[in-house]
Amino acid sequence: MVEYNDLIFEISRQGRVGSNLPESDVGHVDLQDKLPKHLIRDVPAELPEVSELQIARHYTALSNKNHGIDNGFYPLGSCTMKYNPKINETVARLEGFSRIHPYQPVETVQGALEVLYELQEELAVITGMDAVTLQPSAGAQGEWTGLMMVKAYHAQKGETRTKVLVPDSAHGTNPASATVAGFETITIPSNKNGLVDLEELKKHVGSDTAALMLTNPNTLGLFETEILEIAEVVHEAGGLLYYDGANANAILGKTTPGSMGFDIVHLNLHKTFTGPHGGGGPGAGPVGVKAKLIPYLPVPRVEKENDQYVLNYNEPLSIGRVKGYYGNFGILLRAYTYIRTMGNVGLREVSESAVLHANYLRKRLEPYFDAPYSQVCKHEFVLSGSRQKKLGVRTLDMAKRLLDFGYHPPTIYFPLNVEECLMIEPTETESKETLDAFADVMIQIAKEVEENPSVVLEAPHTTVIGRLDEVKAARQPILRYVKEEAAEREKEFARS
Repeated sequence: MVEYNDLIFEISRQGRVGSNLPESDVGHVDLQDKLPKHLIRDVPAELPEVSELQIARHYTALSNKNHGIDNGFYPLGSCTMKYNPKINETVARLEGFSRIHPYQPVETVQGALEVLYELQEELAVITGMDAVTLQPSAGAQGEWTGLMMVKAYHAQKGETRTKVLVPDSAHGTNPASATVAGFETITIPSNKNGLVDLEELKKHVGSDTAALMLTNPNTLGLFETEILEIAEVVHEAGGLLYYDGANANAILGKTTPGSMGFDIVHLNLHKTFTGPHGGGGPGAGPVGVKAKLIPYLPVPRVEKENDQYVLNYNEPLSIGRVKGYYGNFGILLRAYTYIRTMGNVGLREVSESAVLHANYLRKRLEPYFDAPYSQVCKHEFVLSGSRQKKLGVRTLDMAKRLLDFGYHPPTIYFPLNVEECLMIEPTETESKETLDAFADVMIQIAKEVEENPSVVLEAPHTTVIGRLDEVKAARQPILRYVKEEAAEREKEFARS
């Protein structure tokens, strides 16, 4: 049954106010003298007229309809969604951090610079790199930053290398970042085991290879068992090996990209290291490099001279600044807090639990869905809805049915090399009870496909908005509020 507050969209009524502002004490200001004529409204803006209580209820109701990691299981694959520890939020709000400004003299922000310096050092150890920059504000920007260093490195050697190799199971940002950085992208196919096809790689590596980008474990959740041979092939050709750190929570405390032969790595602090994730940011994508690439790191670099922390801008080979100020400081604080809270042993347990949970859930679900790869996975795994598709039900339909049970669906149709793909990542933070409850629902849906497919094809049934016309939503999106249009949609909604 639709509740009253769900049915009535337009609650504005003329004359209602939600604020009580004092009279202006600066006198009348004639905007005609201050602003260009085309920027001045001819008529007042049509803003909603609502009371403070209505506003509070409206946004509280919206928040209750939203799905987040604090109120439900979020098995989105390849994104490492996890709990955001509340101690992180406390630390990020300490006045010594939250009330400083990046333009302050460095001698007045020594505590903040110390945190940044120590985080750089800790991430260098975790990744097996020699130095780290904290500037990039997301994983994709970290990729671009790393690729610009690749370009600068080869240019300094007097080489023109134009191609970046990317596996067919890579994150979509990998080829996109390579293109933005000015490289041509070459796709390397996977073999029958879901891993980089080493023989195909050898065919494409040459004097024009700037770098190979991959993550290990890869996007299928599988560990690249030939990673040392892969690194040797790329390095022998003079190329560099780039590590996409989106899946780093599968190897914490167990191994490092540096020991696998990688030259560059980015980490998603808003994924592996518990910064809030989603909603467009903010994020953080630090980049670590081996010694030969240190001269190309962005400036300023946070360094320690004697007992003082300084910002070093004097790096002539640097690719320059890639982010305003020194990175997203609040997210960096949260990651620093998490690392210090967990310690070496705790981070290792993160990986062990993530891998255990993924394999437990994989084994429970494999009898009911097609499993393209049967080997032990790491932090995530993929299933295929091909079996259900033959019965007329798509992976998309099953994802929508999951909404009826209060679960955010896993990633679907990615990676692209798995038909009707379901990519599931339970993460290390969920309990066995949660995993079992999710598995039970997935099994129930698989049985519904066989016994009562219409209940899946017409899902979701319990959400505020039911089945959407996806083609119309894509081609005719509603991107702005227009009062008259909203009123008409409200009438249509009431009639339905």
